[in-house]
Amino acid sequence: MPDPKGFLTTGRQARERRPAVERAQDWREPYDGQELLPLVSRQAGRCMDCGLPFCHSACPLGNLIPDWNDLVFHEDWAAAAERLHATNNFPEFTGRLCPAPCESACVLAINADAVTIKDVEVAIADHAWSRGEVRPQPVPRPSGRSVAVVGSGPAGLAGAQQLTRAGHAVTVYERADRVGGLLRYGIPDFRMAKRHLDRRIAQMRAEGTRFVTGVSVGTTVDAAELRERHDALLLAIGATAWRELPVPGRELDGIHQAMEYLPIANRVCAGDLAAPTVDAAGRDVVIIGGGDTAADCLGTAVRQHARRITQLDIHPQPPDGRAPDQPWPIHPKVHRLTASHEEAGQLYGRWGSGAPQPGAGGRTGGRAGASGRAGPVGAADSTAPRVPGGGPSGGCSGPDIRTYSARTVGFEGDGRGRVRRVTFHLPGAGSGPEGVGVVPAQLVLLALGFAGPERTGPLVGQLRLALTEQGALARDADFASEQDGVFVAGDAGRGQSLIVWAIAEGRSAAAAVDRYLTGVTALPAPIRATHRPLVL
Repeated sequence: MPDPKGFLTTGRQARERRPAVERAQDWREPYDGQELLPLVSRQAGRCMDCGLPFCHSACPLGNLIPDWNDLVFHEDWAAAAERLHATNNFPEFTGRLCPAPCESACVLAINADAVTIKDVEVAIADHAWSRGEVRPQPVPRPSGRSVAVVGSGPAGLAGAQQLTRAGHAVTVYERADRVGGLLRYGIPDFRMAKRHLDRRIAQMRAEGTRFVTGVSVGTTVDAAELRERHDALLLAIGATAWRELPVPGRELDGIHQAMEYLPIANRVCAGDLAAPTVDAAGRDVVIIGGGDTAADCLGTAVRQHARRITQLDIHPQPPDGRAPDQPWPIHPKVHRLTASHEEAGQLYGRWGSGAPQPGAGGRTGGRAGASGRAGPVGAADSTAPRVPGGGPSGGCSGPDIRTYSARTVGFEGDGRGRVRRVTFHLPGAGSGPEGVGVVPAQLVLLALGFAGPERTGPLVGQLRLALTEQGALARDADFASEQDGVFVAGDAGRGQSLIVWAIAEGRSAAAAVDRYLTGVTALPAPIRATHRPLVL
């Protein structure tokens, strides 16, 4: 146990984000440059080393959290990194992107604040990289068998690395021009800098994994022929079929899916584009949706210096604490203020203290507005949104720019084919009629989640794959499809989920592929395809 009285004598203290106004000027991570040591060692000392550590089961990877908490407390960083990598191929990804269900299941969280597990995790990973302790692990004896992995998101990368380390010749096929899937073009740089992804890919290449980019399996290469060329095929194509919003006016220009908007901003950050072709600069932006993708759109619009930003979430505002129907150790749906919402609240909300200045530092990926200044517009402005029960709000009520229980019902054009306004309904009081809200918009971003893999593409037909009722690729509990030697991992089979589930699926599917090829496997399999998060 790290410190027998640590959970009593030391309070929870998370690492601090950089100031919101500073963050809005660049695309760096919120915690970039913020010191974690010795803070994280003291926080690791709060771990109680429970006899039944529920944090293990809350994380599908089965991370050995009490083990590396103890090692960090005693400053044995090398051993902590070894224990961390024993269950997780990419802890620097999960430490930045995962919402940490392990913290929700921390036993200390029953009646106190949970251990800052996520901070400890990312500190271990970053410390190991900074000291050169993360090295390639080449296999001395090849198996003589080959595996094709389709897709290079977290599930595909995890599966490929595990299979390479088992001795198989692995080739990863990616249809984009760079490896990484949504990690590359869906996650903004301010959530995870691409250098973390690049150095992992370099590690995998050094271990022997081969990457082929710009190849769309099913179109560029026939999927059935690819299966014939390899001893096994692992499909990790993700859930990229976005949900639509079929309301009047959807055909208007200026309305884009989130995944049409975010990759462009990522390409500007990568230096591929001088300026974004879909730009929030100087515009009234409306984001429809309430998940992580919506928050990514929000943070991107802030950095592109939108004039005003409104987020419409169809769900009611979650409570600040656990609801009775979401008891410990369930990961609860509570009201959370992401870094992007903190930035938008300060820069565009009534309580904010300023606005981002175009070109004030870093690559903005946007242009200045017509006035030469981007940011909030005065509440008395005649174009401010009309919200039932109140006057002009500038898209923000207090420090949160979200409007909850908002059901979008239509888009209105400007007579020239471009979107001008968004109309939404709010529930009425008691049995009263719904209220009607109208908000100006020259750019609308749809962040409504994903319905599953692309089911109408040629890959599904060429491999004769079956689909589930939910539209995912069908597979058994061991990740095998109905076609011999074809396996499915990640969101393609599970549906839209968290990065920790994707990595766990990649690791487990790799074990299943290895067993199929050799009859036995020593690779770990933390989950089966039928496992689901803990819910009531």
